Amino acid sequence: MSRALPKYNKRRVGFIGGAAAVALSGAVIAGSALAGESSDGNDTNARTLAGPGTISCPDVAPELPAIPASAQAEVDRNLGQLDTQIAEANQRLVDTTGQGGPNFVQNAILGPLEDKRVAAIDRIATAIGRTAERPAGLDSLTACTLTK
Repeated sequence: MSRALPKYNKRRVGFIGGAAAVALSGAVIAGSALAGESSDGNDTNARTLAGPGTISCPDVAPELPAIPASAQAEVDRNLGQLDTQIAEANQRLVDTTGQGGPNFVQNAILGPLEDKRVAAIDRIATAIGRTAERPAGLDSLTACTLTK
């Protein structure tokens, strides 16, 4: 006895599978074409009615000791990255207003921002520590908060 399906079963399985693929493809295409359209036709965005707040982080520059001249460029670059990270986090906060659950801001914005700040502050401490004493206590400057 053959394990292969009889011809009519092969055709039926092929036909049903093909029809399902066409239907799913059509649903995906229709869903992506309709994404972002509003049903009322107004151009007002409900997310802009209430401000999402802003992210505030401790300032790192005043807490740094004297910076050796050989490390100044790297420290300045990383301080600039800290400012850019805050600006990007604030923009993401505006872009994602109303999304996610109760811990969305903490998990999707503040948590990753803190990880980036830890890395940048560590690079600053390492740059200073190459030619002078490595600054201590900068870890307390990594956490940021959401202010309304």
